[in-house]
Amino acid sequence: MTRSLSDDAGAATDDRSGGVDDGGAGDDRPMQADTATDTGGFRHDLLVGARVVDVAVLCAVPAVLVAVFTLPAEVRRSFAFAYTDPTLPTAFTAHYVHLRATHLAGNLVGYGLLAGVGYALAVLGDRRRFFLTALATFLLAFPFVLSALNLAVPRNAIGFGFSGINMALLGLLPLLLWGYARERFASDASVRPLPAAFFLLVGWIALLALPVSTTGVGIAGLATAAAGLAVGVVYALSAGVELRLPTRDLLRTVTSRPGYGDLFVAGGVLLVGYPIVGFPADPTGTGRVVNLYVHLLGFCLAFIGAFVLLAGDVVDE
Repeated sequence: MTRSLSDDAGAATDDRSGGVDDGGAGDDRPMQADTATDTGGFRHDLLVGARVVDVAVLCAVPAVLVAVFTLPAEVRRSFAFAYTDPTLPTAFTAHYVHLRATHLAGNLVGYGLLAGVGYALAVLGDRRRFFLTALATFLLAFPFVLSALNLAVPRNAIGFGFSGINMALLGLLPLLLWGYARERFASDASVRPLPAAFFLLVGWIALLALPVSTTGVGIAGLATAAAGLAVGVVYALSAGVELRLPTRDLLRTVTSRPGYGDLFVAGGVLLVGYPIVGFPADPTGTGRVVNLYVHLLGFCLAFIGAFVLLAGDVVDE
């Protein structure tokens, strides 16, 4: 999670924020499975669809984060993004810097879950290139974008941490779940209702992050959550989606496929559950504050940009 340390009176604020195109380079061979015992199964399909170079790229990210953390504290702090004295190099490096081991560990766990589940969904949902293109954008371009937009909120502080990019991976997750469901469970699933899911998730995030009460500023949380729900439902109806509970046939389809159904459920739980970590109700601690603004930017920009690519069929699988 991206943190920022306030320079005011020595107090610290915790500003927790924050693909690689295979391009034919490197070892792009499928990973091999034991076909004698697992032919046609979930594990076999996942290992056959995965690529060694993809796994290497995915593992390189935590390796870089850990390597940077081994640098002296003074050097790491110099890599952070100072809002009062911003520079282009630190706009990028800040998102790969952590000053505390607990901060690094939290972001490593989040990345492992989001990137791991996301890549599995992409491979089995025939969206591998889409995932890698998005990942490359998040890793190389998003640091500059998030840092620049962070300047819209002036403060005497420094920002650092990987969680803005983690939240971008969360924003990609609904699209990967759709591609996976279409490939494995519902071949006629349309991309049109996906913005409805986006609005519902924004409403859920607002409910988590904003004060909730029937008086004062607490009304903002309820109002934003209600607006997200309303817009999501209206958009779904306008897209021709039938609003109904999952049918017995659909549940049977998901639960009757060991591995495939489990991955779909895991992705759904991660999509709903991870915002609880990324958007805490009380973002302040002892001299620290979670940068909810950057987290929301990462999530929203990732979903919108990836949806445009998906709807426009820009990435050729």
